[in-house]
Amino acid sequence: MIALTGGTLVEIGGRRVRRADLVLDGDVIHSVGEAPAHVQRIDCAGALVLPGMVCAHTHLYSALARGMPPPQAAPRSFVEILERVWWKLDRALDAEAIQVSALVGAVEAARAGTSTLFDHHASPACIDGSLDLVGDALERVGLRGVLCYEVTDRGGADEAQAGLHENDRFLRGLTSLVYSDPSVRTIGGAPLARRQRPLLRGMVGAHAGFTLGHATTVALADVAVRRDAGVHIHVAEDAVDAAHVVPAREASIVEWLDAYRLLGPRALLAHCVHVDEEGAARIVSSGAHVAHNPRSNCNNAVGYARPSRFGDRLVLGTDGIGADMFAEAQAAFLAARDRGCAFDPLAALARNHSLAAATYDAGLGRLEPGCPADVVILDYNPPTPLSEDNLFGHFIFGPGSSSVRDLIVAGKLIVRDRRVVTVDERELAARAREVASRLWRRL
Repeated sequence: MIALTGGTLVEIGGRRVRRADLVLDGDVIHSVGEAPAHVQRIDCAGALVLPGMVCAHTHLYSALARGMPPPQAAPRSFVEILERVWWKLDRALDAEAIQVSALVGAVEAARAGTSTLFDHHASPACIDGSLDLVGDALERVGLRGVLCYEVTDRGGADEAQAGLHENDRFLRGLTSLVYSDPSVRTIGGAPLARRQRPLLRGMVGAHAGFTLGHATTVALADVAVRRDAGVHIHVAEDAVDAAHVVPAREASIVEWLDAYRLLGPRALLAHCVHVDEEGAARIVSSGAHVAHNPRSNCNNAVGYARPSRFGDRLVLGTDGIGADMFAEAQAAFLAARDRGCAFDPLAALARNHSLAAATYDAGLGRLEPGCPADVVILDYNPPTPLSEDNLFGHFIFGPGSSSVRDLIVAGKLIVRDRRVVTVDERELAARAREVASRLWRRL
């Protein structure tokens, strides 16, 4: 057992603040209250103890894009940004670049206190096995990951089929169970089992409606049904996607999603900037989640998503601009304020936890006995009183990712005293610079 002692426990969902010790036993929380004697202790006096943060939409493959050479001709539209930057980058990725990108992204996420990432991967020249490379990197660092491969028709039928197969293959592997002790039986008579890769889960990935044809869209919906998985897709990030039509009849992008069975409680729709009011209401009624990515939307100048339209289905992502959910929450709040809109980033972050909890069938986001031992410790000794009533003001304008001191995921210490302990950060950075140089030459 490990006891986190003397800290202030903060649960974003419910805005709960209390002084108590938190006792961890293996990969779950054992108890909340006074720690028992004779257990290992981590002193959290003057610190906040929160559930690990969740990023609801990111692209780990973009981690080596920082500082890369700009295109010869500056993009003048969103489609040109894709064609001249991101689609050139993802096509240049090889196995080594995929793995190193994921390692760098995971280390940066851990240092920002993010324990769970919903990643959306693309590497058209290296599709088969690519999700295992990403998953291996996350497991090596010690983070949770919900992975998918971006299916698209932009590279032709063979690449689309390869993307479908990669999603199917990865999901099939995740359903495999490893039986622990056959002599130990549950009440139902079956031996106890554990997941082969307990930190990982999967979805079926798709790029966006405007790069998907009829046959491919039908096929990816079939994979999702067969594997009992949700679909993770970009929706109406730009007007070009909002103008997408269902073959043979005009329809909105949301009607297109519904027609192809891509809407539903397990769907994760990124952006939805150019979804109209009717479409927003339809998304909400379907139970799908919408990942708001304000920093990316601002960077790409695609518009403002008006996130309040999506109510309790709205979650927060970064779209590949790191995995710092403190920065993203603040950006979301300020963007809404600038437009005179109401938006509660803490409620959105709490829904990130709920999304992860449903995906892992576990109590992620809660500091209660039996819940997963995913905990971030912030070195934040507030200069003003902190309570449930003013948690919002402290969270938005107080501690940030620079306050992250320790991170524990599934009971394992990942960050200790501001240093990732599961990988050699200096060695990784040196290797990443070499891999990035080769990657940029291929562009």
